[in-house]
Amino acid sequence: MSYILNNPGLVWQLTQEHIVMIAVTLAIAVVLALPIALLIHQVRWLTVPVMGILSTLYTVPSLALIILLVPLFGLNARSVIVAMVLYTQVILVRHISVGLHSIPPAILEAAKGMGMNLWQRWWQVQVPLMLPIFLAGLRLSAIVAIAIATIGAKFGAGGLGTLLFDGIAQAGRYDKIWAGSLAVGSLALLVNTALLALEWAARRD
Repeated sequence: MSYILNNPGLVWQLTQEHIVMIAVTLAIAVVLALPIALLIHQVRWLTVPVMGILSTLYTVPSLALIILLVPLFGLNARSVIVAMVLYTQVILVRHISVGLHSIPPAILEAAKGMGMNLWQRWWQVQVPLMLPIFLAGLRLSAIVAIAIATIGAKFGAGGLGTLLFDGIAQAGRYDKIWAGSLAVGSLALLVNTALLALEWAARRD
């Protein structure tokens, strides 16, 4: 804790780097997961092979996956972000798919009968109904991404993991190790709490 108090500027800079990586990852991951979930929702036989591939990617150790991506994207944040996007796909696609399946067909038929077009049914009916389940998936994805981003500091991605790896490298600087651990844990707790609050709010609407 003393290291954080004595170096607030550095800790805040690393926190910002961490947050940027998470935000970019989640934005890309959602953009990719949404059409995949819509596809397997419409073409049901694709569910097993698609989810099987995504689940297999999720079982690959994050360190090994980042190492495999380094020759393609370089020793930097890009490799770490691509790894995080791949890891979060199985979570997001599954939650979006479950959210879509949870909507009773009668509601969609009623909306269609009211004259709503495809876009109106999606935005005014499907999105609000599936939103709580989607936010639950987004929350889990964010926590996974925060953890992987911490490891990403080993590959030049920056972020709060820098404190952990610097502390280990510098003959056991436990003040840095504790500072990094507390900062990452606090960030994960804040993100989880914020998204959980949004999830609860969506369920009440």
